[in-house]
Amino acid sequence: MIDDTQPTDAQTMKSFIRELARKNRVAQKNKDAISLEICHKFTALPAYAAAKTVMWYVDAGSEVRTRHTLPEALTHGKRVIVPWCIVETNELELFWLEDMSELVEGAYKILEPKAELRDLPAKKVQPEELDLVMVPGTAFDLRGGRMGQGKGYYDRLLSHARPDAPLVALSFDCQIFEEIPVAAHDVFMDQVLTESRTISGKGRTGK
Repeated sequence: MIDDTQPTDAQTMKSFIRELARKNRVAQKNKDAISLEICHKFTALPAYAAAKTVMWYVDAGSEVRTRHTLPEALTHGKRVIVPWCIVETNELELFWLEDMSELVEGAYKILEPKAELRDLPAKKVQPEELDLVMVPGTAFDLRGGRMGQGKGYYDRLLSHARPDAPLVALSFDCQIFEEIPVAAHDVFMDQVLTESRTISGKGRTGK
């Protein structure tokens, strides 16, 4: 819970929550083990079983770690898609990942597709092709509201995903708040998975 010293205006509140959530996430113990639990909750979803093309994020910093589950996901008979960032434009592109050896450490120390593979036509994927989308974030609330890094990478990408493709966020319990300020362009998650909870969000219908 946030104490009574919290700010009241939306922008200051957003900065306050983002900083608190980051500190909570950095302090999270047993990240590898808990991350495996959360990732396995994701792969146990009916939506995952039904999906043919699934976007996974590749963890960075203190995010719920996916890199230990990605090799297993590659054996599930689905197209595994990962995003990578064009630093100059702050845009995310999508890449069809077929082997972990196709990833190297890139911008912000995030694993991303090798430069020589990114522009191969067979490897490029459009957001509309995704059947299920895994989403990272800094903080989430009980409505499925999401707070990212503040640069809008995922908001822009998710605006192009099909309406019937569920948006499922991965989060540690310590990143969950009762309510976070949202703007008109912010996208709500359909579900938020933590080590102890499955939160049903508003999704893009906003209901």
